[in-house]
Amino acid sequence: THTMAIFRHGIRSLLPETVELVSGPGCPVCVTAMEEIDRAVKLAQLPGVIIATFGDMIRVPGSESSLQQEQAKGADIRMVYSTFDALKFASENQDNEVVFLGIGFETTAPTVAAAIKTAHENKQSNFSVLSAHKLLPPAMDALLSSGDLGVDGFICPGHVTTIIGTSSYEKVADEYHKPCVVVGFEPLDILQGIHMLVEQREEGRAEVQIQYTRGVNPEGNPGALKI
Repeated sequence: THTMAIFRHGIRSLLPETVELVSGPGCPVCVTAMEEIDRAVKLAQLPGVIIATFGDMIRVPGSESSLQQEQAKGADIRMVYSTFDALKFASENQDNEVVFLGIGFETTAPTVAAAIKTAHENKQSNFSVLSAHKLLPPAMDALLSSGDLGVDGFICPGHVTTIIGTSSYEKVADEYHKPCVVVGFEPLDILQGIHMLVEQREEGRAEVQIQYTRGVNPEGNPGALKI
């Protein structure tokens, strides 16, 4: 989301040559492995199975097929806007198994967990989730432990941090001495976040700061974390 905003608003053109923005793999689609698509395709091929998924996953190719191709062959694949849409399909199609393709980072995981909890409470036995969720902090740790990346600081995602809080970034600051700033998604948010990172770098600090104070608390969302 930051990358899209940076391109849309021409933020790179506003920065001096000494500041370079490097985009990592950020969207849930681009971090979904091919084998996870293959699993969804195999499930779609089973009789009596309805696959429910967000629209941007339908065209993503697996090793031999995609959900869109399976849909063209007659598989029952439904596009949904939320996990609870999939749960509704399960209520309306009791003779079928509805499988929701759960993708995303910590932002979407609580909503999926809430749907599973609701299905359990309602004794709804024909709803299940194929989870392909990813965690952000281990990915950052893997990058940093792989060697010198030439990265001086991190723009951390506002939406993920709304859920998990800032404690996960403390290791990045303390052990790797890399500044982290949790940043919102408006142009001014991003520019201010970059400014905060540059200030830390110039002053020799490596701290976790929140630029996106209107959306993020240091402790995150306890309710979402619990579920």
